[in-house]
Amino acid sequence: MATARDVMHAGTQCIRENQTLDEAARMMRDMGVGSLPICGNDEKLHGIITDRDIVIKCIAEGMDPSSCTAAELAQGKVTWVDADTDMTDIVEMMGREQIKRLPVISDHRLVGMISEADLARHLDDAQLSTFVEKVFARP
Repeated sequence: MATARDVMHAGTQCIRENQTLDEAARMMRDMGVGSLPICGNDEKLHGIITDRDIVIKCIAEGMDPSSCTAAELAQGKVTWVDADTDMTDIVEMMGREQIKRLPVISDHRLVGMISEADLARHLDDAQLSTFVEKVFARP
């Protein structure tokens, strides 16, 4: 069975906690992604910011994305997976947490991200169906 390392998108770039949301938006645009991991000065993962977060939690609330920092939108709990985790466990975790993006950690460092697109390329139809049902089902 495949592991996180086998399906992740390697070379993930972080936004630093002190960088602004307009910088985050430009990074997302330039990399063609919809989310960025937030890394602190300690080089550890502190959260994830999405393009939707920027719109809903900053712009729609009347905040200025050129002065609001990534740290201000970082959520408390960060869900991540070890690079050697089996895909069955990853699909279960993402479904349980209803998340579409999952940071991958190895030796206490961020080494990649797993997205819906990564899963679509690597899961069989039954696994993919299970993932979609769990992540997109709203109680």
